[in-house]
Amino acid sequence: MAVHSVSALTQYIKSMFQTEGMLRNVSVEGELSNYKMYASGHCYFTLKDETASLKGVMFKSRARLLRFQPENGMKVVATGEVSVYERDGTYQLYAERLLPVGAGELSVAFEQMKTRLAAEGLFRAEHKKPLPPFPRTIGIVTSLSGAVLRDIYRVSKRRDPKIRLALCPTLVQGEGAAAEIAAAIRFFNKKYPVDLLIVGRGGGSMEDLWAFNEELVVRAIHDSVIPVISAVGHETDTTLADYVSDVRAATPSQAAEIAVPEAAVLNRRVAECEARLQKVLRSRLAYERERVMRLSGFFLKRSPQTLLAEPRQRLDVAVEALGQSIRHILLEKQHAFRIAAEKLEMLSPLHVIGRGYSVVEKSGVAVRSVKELAAGDKVLVRLADGTFDAVVGDLREGGS
Repeated sequence: MAVHSVSALTQYIKSMFQTEGMLRNVSVEGELSNYKMYASGHCYFTLKDETASLKGVMFKSRARLLRFQPENGMKVVATGEVSVYERDGTYQLYAERLLPVGAGELSVAFEQMKTRLAAEGLFRAEHKKPLPPFPRTIGIVTSLSGAVLRDIYRVSKRRDPKIRLALCPTLVQGEGAAAEIAAAIRFFNKKYPVDLLIVGRGGGSMEDLWAFNEELVVRAIHDSVIPVISAVGHETDTTLADYVSDVRAATPSQAAEIAVPEAAVLNRRVAECEARLQKVLRSRLAYERERVMRLSGFFLKRSPQTLLAEPRQRLDVAVEALGQSIRHILLEKQHAFRIAAEKLEMLSPLHVIGRGYSVVEKSGVAVRSVKELAAGDKVLVRLADGTFDAVVGDLREGGS
């Protein structure tokens, strides 16, 4: 009996897997578990049912094409090749495709992204911007070809021939469409400001409309400072762009009707407002004319002297009252001044001298104590009617 190495036996088993036709392209349904995407972009998972489990891997090149986010517990169908992973000596499924069971891949992806973006608040009503009532320039983000652009142009010009339309053409489906749509929205916001944006395309399948469900388009609409009308597909079609836009139109033609006010209607309203204003002005003018005539008749019936008599009398009364108030205030101030002067006089040194006392000064400063003097000091004695010089003799403290 031949003896084989582990590697040789494993390679032999792997070659048997590779020669088995069914295992080269097989679809397996099971419950997803242990799903994890690594930094490399590769995804690893396990498919299981009631009695068995199968490990699987989806490499980055295929994983990046997934439209939905796989979640543990989700029923899926994985399609790919079953082969042997030599290092562990185990077999596993190398998945090329991964689809949810029941709802389609795009439906699952739509609901997952809708839930996630709604949780972030992107669809809240407080983020909705009002549309300008009288836009002068409208930006359009759609395909250069197709009926959408023609419909928007036709309806807009019918409603207002003077409206200006600016187109930033983009792909509206397929690879690269979402990036172009988001870039066009940013272009209008940063480099070519307009009053209003219409973002849309004609009808189609969910696959055809998918660019308007891409996250970068939804965020570009949310971040736009210019109000956005979404006009994607037909009335029954709904995309995430409809949820995040400021106004949703069922069709591109309806978007043009919403965006562009009808010039003829505006002209009629202006004419009606002008007629009402003229009527109000005529009525007001007639009222003021009648009022002036009434006042003119009133003044003509009375002489100027009569009209001035009462104001003059009121002026005389006011002047007399003012004079009395001034005289009263002056008397009060004079009385207060006399009282203050008498108090000041009582405190004056001259008043003390006038009662027979004298003030002795040494070097211009009043002497308050004999301790401030010495025998032989020259002093000035101040009396009520004059002064004289003196020389200090003997000094005695106390009253003696």
